Amino acid sequence: MTLERMLADLEELVVCESFSSDLAAVARSAKVVTETGTRLLGAPPETLVVDGVTHLKWSFGTPRVLLLGHHDTVWPIGSLQTHPWSVVNGIARGPGVFDMKGGLVQMFHALAALPSLDGVCVLVTGDEELGSLTSRSLIEDTARGCRAAFVLEASGPGGALKIARKGTSMYRVAVRGRAAHAGLDPEKGVNAGVELAHQVLAIGEIAARVAHAEPGPLGPVTVTPTVFSAGTTTNTVPAEASVDVDVRTPTVDAQDQVDALMRALTPKLAGARLEVLGGPNRPPLAAESSRELFALARRIATELELAPITGMGVGGASDGNFTAGVGCPTLDGLGAVGGGAHADDEHLVVAELPGRTALLTALVAAVLR
Repeated sequence: MTLERMLADLEELVVCESFSSDLAAVARSAKVVTETGTRLLGAPPETLVVDGVTHLKWSFGTPRVLLLGHHDTVWPIGSLQTHPWSVVNGIARGPGVFDMKGGLVQMFHALAALPSLDGVCVLVTGDEELGSLTSRSLIEDTARGCRAAFVLEASGPGGALKIARKGTSMYRVAVRGRAAHAGLDPEKGVNAGVELAHQVLAIGEIAARVAHAEPGPLGPVTVTPTVFSAGTTTNTVPAEASVDVDVRTPTVDAQDQVDALMRALTPKLAGARLEVLGGPNRPPLAAESSRELFALARRIATELELAPITGMGVGGASDGNFTAGVGCPTLDGLGAVGGGAHADDEHLVVAELPGRTALLTALVAAVLR
C-alpha cells in the first residue's frame, strides 16, 4: 500500500460523480468502484440492481466479518465544477471525498493487506443517502450471523469512531382540502395550507410529549418539520399541502412513541383530511452494540502506535443502524478523517489515510482469528 496509490484511487472515485437520485450516475460510479475493488481484492463483485439502484457485494467464503460502505453522495451532478478534486497542503477536496469515498479507498486497501479474505464480505450500496430503501434487506440479511460489522462512514471530529447513533424516522403528512376561487367564493373551499399550518404546530409539540429517561449521550428526541408544499396558483384556495418530517430518537421505545403520536394527528378544519405516510427508517445503534469492538480498536491503535482512539454518539444515522438492529456487533465511523460532510468545506486529511487503513486491517484480522 502506498499513499500515492491510495490518492490515485480516491481521485478516480471522486471525479466520477454519484448523486443518489441520478441512477445512471450511480451505475457509472459502481463501475469505477468495481474496477478498484476487483484490482485490490482479486475478484469481481456481484452487481445487484434493485429498483434501478446499483449495489456491489464481494463474498469470500462464509461471511464472518462485514465491511459496509456506500458510493452514492448528496452532491448533484455538476458539483465538480464548483468543488473540483484537489490535494493542497495535505487536504483532499471534492464531492463525496469525506462522505464517504475516502472510506471506500481505505477499506479496499485494508483488505488487500490481509493474507486471506476467507470469511470477509463487502457491501457497497448505492442509496444510503436516500435512506437505503432498496438496500436495507440486503444489509440486514448479510449482517445476520456475522461476528462484526465495520462501517466505513466518515469519522467524527478528530477521527472519533461513532459508537452510538440515533434512530431515524421519515414522514410525510399529506393534507387534502377543497379548491375554490380565492376571490369569488373562498368560503366554499377547505384551505389545505391553513390545515397544514395547524399540523406543523402540532408536530412541533410531539417531541415534548415523548416519555423517556434522562437524556443520554445521544441527547433528546427531535421531531423537525423540513420540506413544505402547498397551493397551485395565487388565486386558488389550496386543495393539497404536505410537510416532510425528520425524526431522531435515542431509543426504540421513543421511536415507537413518536410513530404513534404522528399517526394520531387529526384535522382541525371541517372537511380537511390527513394522510400520514412513512415511518421508522433506521433503528438506533445502541452503545452496547459497539462496546467490545471499540475496546478492541483502542487496543489495536495502541499496539500500532497510532493516536489514541476516541468514540462519540451522533444524531446522524447510517447503515450501521441496520446491522446493529439485527444483532450484529457494529463499529462505525472507521472511514476518513476530515470534516464538512455534505457542505462546501468537505475535506479529507491525507496523512491520516495510512493509519486508518492499518487500523482496519488489524481489526478485521483480529475478528477473523
